[in-house]
Amino acid sequence: MVFKPAKNHGEQPEIISENPPMAELEAAVAAKLAISHGLDASGIDVTAMEDEICLTGTVFSEGEVDRAVEVALSVPHVYKVSVDLTVISRTLH
Repeated sequence: MVFKPAKNHGEQPEIISENPPMAELEAAVAAKLAISHGLDASGIDVTAMEDEICLTGTVFSEGEVDRAVEVALSVPHVYKVSVDLTVISRTLH
């Protein structure tokens, strides 16, 4: 174990931004994807960079790719969507 001396000397650390705007935008897009009809968003990851949303992961059809882009663009402050979604087939058990 390494001892590191305290740097704040009893003062509370200053929190600049607890939920930065990018995290809020990611959450808004992810929430809208989760409730959208015609799309299983359980395999989609959402990352925000400025006003662009990056969708990565897996979906079950090309139609779901289009639907995910449509839903993401409907969120306020999203002006561009990058897509890296892989279409996989559903397996029935």
